[in-house]
Amino acid sequence: MEVHAILKNVPMSAQKMREVVRQIQGLPALQAQAVLQFVPRKGARLVAKTLRSAIANAENNNKLKPESLRIKEAVAGTAMIIKRFTPKARGSAGPILKRRCHIKITLSDE
Repeated sequence: MEVHAILKNVPMSAQKMREVVRQIQGLPALQAQAVLQFVPRKGARLVAKTLRSAIANAENNNKLKPESLRIKEAVAGTAMIIKRFTPKARGSAGPILKRRCHIKITLSDE
């Protein structure tokens, strides 16, 4: 059985988030939680929050044990980009792209 959890519109670029997500792919869920506690990045807190949500979904909705869960898929994809402008020389404007991402974690019992 597969269980999903999605965190949408996280204010961080998908490229930075993928570095964290790749570290937990394929691990058992409880071991991945332990790994994320010691990763010194902002993205690790957000991925850990999504992982806790996926584990809670498995326990409450599907009556699965957390010890039997494994991370089947962990993906960070791009979301909407907020576009802003900053003044530059001679009256022109320079773009500022505020990137966002979605985090999706899929758990599976083997």
